[in-house]
Amino acid sequence: MTVLKTSLRNFFAHKGRMALSAVAVLLSVAFVSGTLVFTDTMNTTFDKLFAATASDVTVSPKGSGDDEENPRTGKPESLPASLVQTVAKADGVKSAEGGVSSMSVTVVNSANKDMGSSNGAPTIAGNWTSNALKAMEITSGHAPRGPTEVMVDADTADKHHLKLGEQLRTIAVTGDFTAKISGIASFKVTNPGAAVVYFDTATAQRELLGKEGLFTQISVTGADGVSDEQLKQNVAKTLDAPFKLQTAKEAADADREDVGSFLDVMKYAMLGFAGIALLVGIFLIVNTFSMLVAQRTREIGLMRAIGSSRKQVNRSVLVEALLLGVVGSLAGVAAGVGLAVGLMKLMGSLGMELSTRDLTVKWTTPVVGLVLGIVVTVVAAYVPARRAGKVSPMAALRDAGTPADGKASLLRAAMGLLLTGGGAAALLVATRADKASEGSMFLGLGVVLSLIGFVVIGPLLAGVVVRVISALVLRMFGPVGRLAERNALRNPRRTGATGAALMIGLALVACLSVVGSSMVASANDQLDKSVGADFIVLSGKGHPLVPKVEKALKSAKYIDHVTDVKDVPVKLTASDGKTEEESLIAADPTYTQDVRRETVAGELLAAYGKDAMSVGDAYAKEHGVKVGDRIKVAFRNGESTQLKIAAITSDDTSLDKGAMYTNITTAAQHLPADRLPQNMGMFATAEDGKEKEAYAALKTSLAKYPQYKVQNQTDFKQDLKDQIGQLLNIVYGLLALAIIVAVLGVVNTLALSVVERTREIGLMRAIGLSRRQLRRMIRLESVVIALFGALLGLGLGMGWGTAAQKLLALEGLGVLEIPWPTIITVFVASAFVGLFAALVPAFRAGRMNVLNAIATE
Repeated sequence: MTVLKTSLRNFFAHKGRMALSAVAVLLSVAFVSGTLVFTDTMNTTFDKLFAATASDVTVSPKGSGDDEENPRTGKPESLPASLVQTVAKADGVKSAEGGVSSMSVTVVNSANKDMGSSNGAPTIAGNWTSNALKAMEITSGHAPRGPTEVMVDADTADKHHLKLGEQLRTIAVTGDFTAKISGIASFKVTNPGAAVVYFDTATAQRELLGKEGLFTQISVTGADGVSDEQLKQNVAKTLDAPFKLQTAKEAADADREDVGSFLDVMKYAMLGFAGIALLVGIFLIVNTFSMLVAQRTREIGLMRAIGSSRKQVNRSVLVEALLLGVVGSLAGVAAGVGLAVGLMKLMGSLGMELSTRDLTVKWTTPVVGLVLGIVVTVVAAYVPARRAGKVSPMAALRDAGTPADGKASLLRAAMGLLLTGGGAAALLVATRADKASEGSMFLGLGVVLSLIGFVVIGPLLAGVVVRVISALVLRMFGPVGRLAERNALRNPRRTGATGAALMIGLALVACLSVVGSSMVASANDQLDKSVGADFIVLSGKGHPLVPKVEKALKSAKYIDHVTDVKDVPVKLTASDGKTEEESLIAADPTYTQDVRRETVAGELLAAYGKDAMSVGDAYAKEHGVKVGDRIKVAFRNGESTQLKIAAITSDDTSLDKGAMYTNITTAAQHLPADRLPQNMGMFATAEDGKEKEAYAALKTSLAKYPQYKVQNQTDFKQDLKDQIGQLLNIVYGLLALAIIVAVLGVVNTLALSVVERTREIGLMRAIGLSRRQLRRMIRLESVVIALFGALLGLGLGMGWGTAAQKLLALEGLGVLEIPWPTIITVFVASAFVGLFAALVPAFRAGRMNVLNAIATE
């Protein structure tokens, strides 16, 4: 009880000094709790949607699911409409209704603007059925009654300001058709962002599937008292061909699994960054308690002198840490819910609708937040607590704040050097690996060991690095600069820990910057070497090119040639008897001009000859095949045949790595006409000297189709750079929390340091140091600590990034590029971060009363 009372008294007596540590715990726990609430809410949203849209039993074509939309042909798999009556006759069936659904469509308004989502959610077109009423209700107008009418969902109508009577044009592989909005339907549950349009059944069949008399699925409703499982068995008995049957639970689970994989990646990525923030927060907490213990040396010595045992002193500090962890974690859990709501609003602005009605806070979320925050805080305070327990009663006779660990111990230095050396060795092994999978293990080991090594050896490095930085930055400020340097060097362990917190975040920033820049530079290098075409035409949504677009491109002026490129799924069986699922790139022979590939055997143009193909050298080595051999090729939904290997291409590239080529005519010979995939992309080359005119002509030919992009090589490179840049910006944003916590660590160290040096500051003021000089001294001390952490972090991160690039080189990304502008900007920005961190401590130091400061014990 005495220990608890003492801890409570000390905690509340020094609550101001612990405030920033509590904020660090709060932010870290809030990130973890917010991530869990946010992802759980997304899961709830999708679960409700899937449950609302699933019928008791769904009958769909065999093989649909992963390839249900069959994006290669642009038309979903279908089954005959006559099957509806067959299913309806099964025992226990109350009703059976045919449905049409396609996601390979684009819907545009009268201004030719895409009405689809901007966040990657699909545009879904289908027929309006009674099953749709489970999830939607008509809130304006009426359901479509003929080929000239369409109904849209309310979210899409609100987002794009659509009204009844407006014209919408739907672009599908079967052609374009226009209809006016006859009705608007609202979701009864939250729609995460998909754009949905409905037609009458005949129109949906004709325009989306190519002809009437077809459905993509049959929705079966069971009679009262018939379970879904029994209904599924009854329906299966009536079918004489293999179809895919799913109960409502099975369909919802399958949909949930598809979405869940994406949500899990996002969840664990965000938790990883939260973990980084927690790691940085540990340094702040360690520094806080180390400095508090140092400042209370006389107090602790007196406690020991009047009978307190080492265990009691140790426990007293740990109880303070426990209180700090409880307060910070409770506030963090509450803030996490607010953060989740903020993320939901942010996603809403990006097109993904999430409602607070679905806000999900599981009981595990606050438990995880509390346990994590408390454990991290107590563990971080353990070493300072042990140090407090070792304070002897004689310490009561000494001045408080005298550091007992001014220099890093030889053991610490030896451990740091050993860990750093081990990390460097692992990174070196990673750069010399023959396979990326093997090298990645050593890369991860090297990153962890070198990071720990730099943290452990930080105090030793502080003595050297701070002197170098001071000589370059602080000496110009005269005596004030020298005082700032000595203050930073006074306690190398403290300076090392404070700098290490900033080092972690900046090391990751530098590493990812190097990797991102190297990827862009390598891709650009590959494009320059390999791509001979002037223009590339692709879909921004992954849809195949519709026939009208293909025709428009081929009729454009100033074009020398246009190349069709199709992705054909096949099963290959080599002479070793092994069968593998692969994709053949079926293209025109001009593809050899558009994408230049090196061969290790044979001539690539020969692969476009009759019954011929090429393979990559990795496949050739694995299966022991060579030029002239024949392998069995089974075309999905088509025939099997024997194709001769006419060429073996080098896999030392990032463009079309491992690709296998054949002629489109070869694929067409073994596939029904309606099973031949549409073009996934097209290449075009301009007539000599007509590049600008051809570019303009191609853009004009695609003006009616906003889902497709015409890019020249410059556009393509910029697009690639922008995509990687957006990804890096997201990562930098997630790392920002760790950097904020690190900045709080600098503020905390300076603030406690000012308290610790109160008498010293008073004496310096008494002998002539002005308030302005005092504030400058503290600001310069902060700058040098921030630059110390930045220098270590950027150097370490560039080392990690260089090692990672060597592994990427094994995948064809062989150009190393250090983004010096980014590195220099971050380093300079660190100095301003140091200035910002010192504002409040410097202001408080300048306001000290000189006599009161001198009288402080």
